[in-house]
Amino acid sequence: MKLSRVAVTTLFSTLSSVAAFAPRSSRSAKPAFFLAQESVSRTFGSTTSLNANVPKMSDPASELLDGVDVFIFDCDGVIWRGDSLIDGIPETLDKLRKLGKKMFFVTNNSTKSRAGYKKKFDSLGLDIPPEEIFSSSFAAAAYLEQTKFKESGKKAYIIGEVGIGEELDLIGVDWFGAEADADKKPDMGSGGKVDHDHDVGAVIVGFDRNVNYYKIQYAQLCINENPGCEFIATNCDAVTHLTDAQEWAGNGSMVGAIKGCTGREPTVVGKPSPLMIDYLAEKLSLDKSRMCMVGDRLDTDVLFGADNGLKTVLVLSGVTSKEKLLSEENTITPDLYADTINDFFMESTAKVESNA
Repeated sequence: MKLSRVAVTTLFSTLSSVAAFAPRSSRSAKPAFFLAQESVSRTFGSTTSLNANVPKMSDPASELLDGVDVFIFDCDGVIWRGDSLIDGIPETLDKLRKLGKKMFFVTNNSTKSRAGYKKKFDSLGLDIPPEEIFSSSFAAAAYLEQTKFKESGKKAYIIGEVGIGEELDLIGVDWFGAEADADKKPDMGSGGKVDHDHDVGAVIVGFDRNVNYYKIQYAQLCINENPGCEFIATNCDAVTHLTDAQEWAGNGSMVGAIKGCTGREPTVVGKPSPLMIDYLAEKLSLDKSRMCMVGDRLDTDVLFGADNGLKTVLVLSGVTSKEKLLSEENTITPDLYADTINDFFMESTAKVESNA
């Protein structure tokens, strides 16, 4: 997939019409949807319950399929684990399309652009149209486009991989860092220092398998010493699936390093930020009450859906265990849970456990 500059311009002109994206009065101001995100009271469903009481899906037709027109799927832990496709997924997606359901695939992983994720879907044998794919690398570019960052004449410094840079290229934002800084080491001898570019107006932190001390030092210098420099995080996921053998430290660890040395909280553009859901709802004139978020994480996927008025389904094929979901300590609960999305077409049972 290759997006033309015209297509990208059209895409972001659509974004600019979203009511939640208020114009900025200055470079340091945040769009209204981020301010709303910071103050919103999470009262949808049972997200503030002190004792998780979540029903397991038993009759998919009546509990889910009849009331949902649009499914938004997380990718890691729902469609695949690492580079391995979860069994039965192609057949389930085909069944949903035959029922006339719209589908979108939204991932917090910023290592690839939308074009990169299209290639991954293709490599796994999934024929997913490019317009159904959204990544947090795209969300970072959308945020900069909305805040007119290009017009400021500033540059972006990236802690991350190829995906963020590819998306920034499409909107004409100058950037550096990322993979080019993978092997750099700061001079820490007597009098040693790192010289940084004072024209950096945003530091974007995405998942980076080559994160190092040089990148952390460069980022903190930009944020701490460049007036008005923004700190943007693609997501704050604690863990991720690099392989199907174990969980790996996620972008939350990279973001945490920058928070620790700057004392700043980032603007988060991926889930659970409402940016992507507002874009989808506006672009396609979708009714949020007929949309369902399906994911494997409570603090991003379920929260993303619940805070934005969507039905939510947690699947146990990723990072969240049944024990964690149903524990008394869990305060973020979905409407339903299932083992995998293949359960959307299981035979209905007369009775199913809810807490056992």
